[in-house]
Amino acid sequence: MVGAGGIGCELLKTLSLSGFRYIHIIDLDTIEVSNLNRQFLFRQCHVGQSKAHVARDAVLKFRPNINISSYLANVTVHVKGKTECYECQPKPVPKSYPVCTITSPPSKFVHCIVWAKDLLFAKLFGDKNQDNDLNTHSSENGTSKSNVFERNTDEDLYQYARRIYDHVFGYNIEAALENEETWKNRRRPNPLYISDALNEEDSRQNGSSHDCSNKQEEPSAMVSLGLRNPQEIWNLANNSRVFLEALKLFFEKREKEIGNLIFDKDDQLAVEFVTAAANIRASSFGIPLHSIFKAKGVAGNIVHAVATTNAIIADLIVIEAIKVLQGNYKKYRMTYCLEHPSRKMLLMPVEPFEPNKSCYVCSETPLLLEVDTKKTKLREVIDKIIKSKLGMNLPLVMMGHTLVFEDGDGLEEDEAANYALNREKVLAELPAPVINTTKLTVEDFQQELSCSINIKHREEFDDGNLEDISTKPGMKRKLDEILESQENFDASSNAQVVYDDHDDDDIVMLDEDPNLAKKKRLQ
Repeated sequence: MVGAGGIGCELLKTLSLSGFRYIHIIDLDTIEVSNLNRQFLFRQCHVGQSKAHVARDAVLKFRPNINISSYLANVTVHVKGKTECYECQPKPVPKSYPVCTITSPPSKFVHCIVWAKDLLFAKLFGDKNQDNDLNTHSSENGTSKSNVFERNTDEDLYQYARRIYDHVFGYNIEAALENEETWKNRRRPNPLYISDALNEEDSRQNGSSHDCSNKQEEPSAMVSLGLRNPQEIWNLANNSRVFLEALKLFFEKREKEIGNLIFDKDDQLAVEFVTAAANIRASSFGIPLHSIFKAKGVAGNIVHAVATTNAIIADLIVIEAIKVLQGNYKKYRMTYCLEHPSRKMLLMPVEPFEPNKSCYVCSETPLLLEVDTKKTKLREVIDKIIKSKLGMNLPLVMMGHTLVFEDGDGLEEDEAANYALNREKVLAELPAPVINTTKLTVEDFQQELSCSINIKHREEFDDGNLEDISTKPGMKRKLDEILESQENFDASSNAQVVYDDHDDDDIVMLDEDPNLAKKKRLQ
């Protein structure tokens, strides 16, 4: 069982109660506070511990007669030749925002969150020497400060918090408004000062009636201010009160951490501060405000899961596991759990996608490597192709029955020395020369991964753009359709994939039969 999180907890329970007596749990992750609301095998005392180990112990308490082993690892599972594997499709790149986008006028709430988390929180509580635009406009009341975020020796926390508020939400906005060109085609923001949101008495009494006296409790601006509902959307006044209170609590309760803090979605005070700051900035730019519950999801990149949905998915996985054990691959289904209004369906089963013919992990198609065998060293092929492109860790390279190179522990001293010499030789000068039409077999026993590489000698490499007409990501069809049109598919899939590193123009990797296609440099 891969993963012991939201679905994993439900799945482990269902497997253990469905007659599975030998279960292996694999998960690299540790338990966080935010997991506890739905991952029911874990408790507060388990925070920071291994999910796999704790899940194992929890299930054995109510199913003591089964065998469960837990591992800290990361794997992917597929049926070779039947369904696509983990490497068949490119992985999604996590969404990130460049600094120019964060500091520019925001158009979405997420921009305000990133600004509050990566700029303001980091500037106040992280490395104060970091360079960002928050300190650019520091003129206030006719005076100029070299660093507006430095607290003056004669300044109390109330005065300091108000000054920071006025600077980032007031003075900086006013300075941005001076550039008329920026606002020709967009809504002008409203500079906000603490006096606009709270009167003098309210801001001075902020949080005093609900102060956290229990030193065992984590400091919380919401508790201090009597705000209990995380689904409530605070108005500007409450956001301002939370901002001031959170900043004050950081300095009063966690002063030793200031200068080294990094935003953590499980740090309640940090989430409160970022939510308030993001909402105040959003208010200035006319963007709808969000509750702390939703803001935490945005700030922590959390996809809020529902326990009942996890249970449904876990049950579907067990159904598929039984099919796998029965070897009935024609009945495999990949099921989407989503609402389909017109069909009034919750579960949408589809047949699995085909393997990618260009995948180096699960495809049995030999690869073609165009290379200058008289100039390219074996080391370059191993490092830049076999390890970097094919993802092998401890490769073994063979030409026919001749072992050209082997990596890993357990080698005899003379063997290791011989392979080290081979690494530095050009391909054509190896003990078993690698020349045009040579076929290499590459294996990695650590991953049970192997492939064949056909070598084509090529002396000249152009720098022009190469066109890739290989199987594109997303070109998927159902297994039955593939079986029915296998002959047509094979005839149309003899395409090429080209890998061309900028620092090595002597190596190009392709699929078989490169004459059928143009080439494209892959960035």
